[in-house]
Amino acid sequence: MPAPPATPLAADAQVLLPVGGTLAAVLAVLLAVAVTVVACARLSDDGSRGRARSVAAAGVRAAVQLVAVSLLIGWVVRSGWLLLAFLALMYAVAVRTAGRRVTPNGTWWWAAVPIAAGVLPVVAALLLTGLVPAGGIALVPVTGILIGGALTATVLGGRRALDELAVRRGEVEAGMALGLPDRDARLEVARPAASDALLPGLDQTRTVGLVTLPGAFVGMLLGGASPLLAGVVQLFVLVALLAVQAVAVAAVLELVARGRLHRDGARERRGQGP
Repeated sequence: MPAPPATPLAADAQVLLPVGGTLAAVLAVLLAVAVTVVACARLSDDGSRGRARSVAAAGVRAAVQLVAVSLLIGWVVRSGWLLLAFLALMYAVAVRTAGRRVTPNGTWWWAAVPIAAGVLPVVAALLLTGLVPAGGIALVPVTGILIGGALTATVLGGRRALDELAVRRGEVEAGMALGLPDRDARLEVARPAASDALLPGLDQTRTVGLVTLPGAFVGMLLGGASPLLAGVVQLFVLVALLAVQAVAVAAVLELVARGRLHRDGARERRGQGP
């Protein structure tokens, strides 16, 4: 029996960004443009060109990591233990990346709490309801998307909260002088700033289909899925990310308010990432 003909969308997937010298050259030029603009405009906290090096390193690192993951992902899904180890590695890298971005001192590991608090309940619900099979390859990208959303929310919420506490330290001390507990005084100052971490996810959800077509939607279309199915999957991803990021921001705000996650006793290295 002959194979069914490929849909136009699936055929488009075969010619989208063909791998070769042209793609490599375009990627190199785009990365060079990003590095040059960041350096010339001095787009860093201290007005130096240091962040340009971070942009260049991030681009090279992304290429190496994606090649490695592409080679490994088909192998790890053959074993449940390897799959769990790979997911644990994703989580560990996210925790260190988020924690070191928020603070350079030894409290960075508290970033494990908001990321886990946001991601674990959603992944558990997906597995228990059977929407995502425990042994399937779908678990990797779904969990990766959720961890990435929690990472971003934790970094933005934690940094904004700690920055606000540093700038408005006098208000915190005034609140404590009036009888507010330490946690409540910090919370009143840090909460409005930390809540800004929800804005990227809110804007993406509000404008989906009108301004942007996110990756899950486009990927499923190019894979041959119907537009309706692609839309449903993308809606699930966006709503799940809203839940994950809300929990992550609330958790990191609580950690900052309780003094578990702080910058005391360490010199902040602005603009430097892991």
